[in-house]
Amino acid sequence: MRLDSDTWLPLIRPASEPRRLRLVCFPYAGGSPDLFRTWAAPLDPGTELLAVRLPGRGPRLREPLYDDWGPLVADTCGALAAAGVLAEPHAFFGHSFGARLAYEVARRAAADHPGMTRRVFVSGCRSPDHPQHLPYLHTLPHDTYLDSVRAMGGLPAELLANRAMLRLFVPTMRGDMRLAELWGDMHGGSPSTVPITAMYGRDDPVDGRAATLGWPRYGGPGSELLEMPGGHFFLDTHRELVVKTVNARLVNDG
Repeated sequence: MRLDSDTWLPLIRPASEPRRLRLVCFPYAGGSPDLFRTWAAPLDPGTELLAVRLPGRGPRLREPLYDDWGPLVADTCGALAAAGVLAEPHAFFGHSFGARLAYEVARRAAADHPGMTRRVFVSGCRSPDHPQHLPYLHTLPHDTYLDSVRAMGGLPAELLANRAMLRLFVPTMRGDMRLAELWGDMHGGSPSTVPITAMYGRDDPVDGRAATLGWPRYGGPGSELLEMPGGHFFLDTHRELVVKTVNARLVNDG
C-alpha cells in the first residue's frame, strides 16, 4: 500500500500563528476529508487541521479497500509518521467508524511517541466493551441497507437521487461499516494512556449513552463522556457545538 502523506493526509488549514499542535480528523464510514472543511474557520488558530483520506474516495477511488484492522492501523500510522505528525504534539478526532480508527491509531502513536498524543475525541461510537447493535447493516441487501442508513440520517437526499454516485459511494461506505461493526476490544481491556473525550448523540438509536458509557475507562487521566444534542450524525447537525467542545479541550491540553 502506497504511503504518500499528501494523498493520505491532506492539509485542510495550517495554523495561523505558531503551531501548538495538529488535529487529525477521521471521517465516518464512506466519508472524505471534505467533511471537516467547515472546521477551518472556527478552530483555534494555533491548531493545524488535517484529515485522513482512506482508499475508495477522491484520488484514491480505485485503490482497494481495507478489510482488516491490522493493516489499516499500521498503514495509517505509517502515513502520519511520514508526514511528521506523530513526533510533534497532536490530537485525533473521529466519528463513528472514524472514531474507532482514531482510537486505535492513538494507542499506537502514544506507544511509539510518548507524550505527543494529547487527546483523542471519539464521537458517535460505542466503547470497545459494548457489543455491536444487531443485525449487522453491512450484510443487508442493497435496498434494505440504503433504507437503514437513510433512517440514521447518513445519506443526503441528493446522493440517494443519483444512482451513478451511489454505485461509487455505497461499496466504500459498506466496507468501512463492515470494519466498524466487527470491531471490538483488541487490547484485553487495558486502557490507553491518552485522555479520551467521548461524545454521544442524545437521540442516537445505535451508539447512544448506554453504548458509550465505558469509554472513560479506556483512556488516561482527564477522560470524559459528553452528551450532545441530535442523533447519530450530530457531527453534521450540531457542528458548531462539536467544534467548540474540541477547541476547549485542545487549548487546555496544548
